[in-house]
Amino acid sequence: MNRDQIRGASRHLKGRAQTAIGGITGDPARQVRGAVNQVAGGAQYAYGRARDRAEDLAEDGRHLAEVARTRADRLIGDGRQRARETARDLSRRGEIYGRRAMGTIGRNRTNTLLGLGALAFAAGWLARRTR
Repeated sequence: MNRDQIRGASRHLKGRAQTAIGGITGDPARQVRGAVNQVAGGAQYAYGRARDRAEDLAEDGRHLAEVARTRADRLIGDGRQRARETARDLSRRGEIYGRRAMGTIGRNRTNTLLGLGALAFAAGWLARRTR
């Protein structure tokens, strides 16, 4: 309960008392002032409740934003970890394939030299201006 709710409730009660006293004494001006205070007190109380609710919603929003940030940080961390694991795996695979290729080249030196020579000839022929 905030200050506006307390003041609104007390003003509403004051207005009810004024209206009752005005009715007992036969004073219409006091009855009108009492009715005005009742309405104003009710409005102030309603404003206080709305403000209280808005503060609660703002707090809930801050909490939800914090939860979302925490989850996003966790997902980013998980993504980075997965990226590292994938990079390590690809590096291992590349090393294995590279060793296999070097082994194949070592076992087939003649064919490798002929293939490289053919590639060099083709590249030179394609780079020439006139064919």
